[in-house]
Amino acid sequence: MITVRKSAERGTTKIDWLDSKHSFSFADYYDPAFENFGALRVINEDWIAAGAGFPPHPHRDMEIVTYILEGALQHKDSAGGGGVIRPGEIQRMSAGAGVVHAEFNASQQRPCHLLQIWIMPSKKGIEPSYEQKAMDVQAIANKFARIAGPDPQPNEIRLVQDAEIWAARLAPDIEAIRSLAPGRRAWVQVAKGEITLGDETLRAGDAAAVTDQEQVTICSNAASEVLLFDLA
Repeated sequence: MITVRKSAERGTTKIDWLDSKHSFSFADYYDPAFENFGALRVINEDWIAAGAGFPPHPHRDMEIVTYILEGALQHKDSAGGGGVIRPGEIQRMSAGAGVVHAEFNASQQRPCHLLQIWIMPSKKGIEPSYEQKAMDVQAIANKFARIAGPDPQPNEIRLVQDAEIWAARLAPDIEAIRSLAPGRRAWVQVAKGEITLGDETLRAGDAAAVTDQEQVTICSNAASEVLLFDLA
């Protein structure tokens, strides 16, 4: 079964320096039909104005993944993690027992466009940690490749959860397939471009929950960038 989550149906937070779209309930936005999808708790698509960002604020017991689409984001946290993340890299902060962090647009001239992803961990109260890696751009070219999981390989970040993140950057008219093990489900998030999934056309910002299927097959209708979350 495929359940579509259209971009225009997402929740919205809009202030002077931030335009954010929420696929799941977040902050003042609540949708009982989209509180989470398995361990996947948050996908926020954020546009942060030049020179602006989130001041120091606390988190705990959450795997927070940042995926940059355009621009650059500067991060600093109380666990000693920090740096600048750009397109082609993936960052993970395990909030664990508690951490304070801040995120700012690293540019004074151009906005930063990103996906912020929260995954509920399988263990609570772990020691906070931070990780940032460059993705293997050849591996994700015109096919799905894993970029995060509980047993990370080179160019992958660790997740403290039975969950995986797969990415694909597709030229037009490319078919990409990801098999799903029995009992697994997938969330497909279109970051850029346009794809076909089953009988559905999904564009940037659109998503779909896939359940009770042996595989996910997408076809790119234009140059596209897609994330797939493989979940228990």
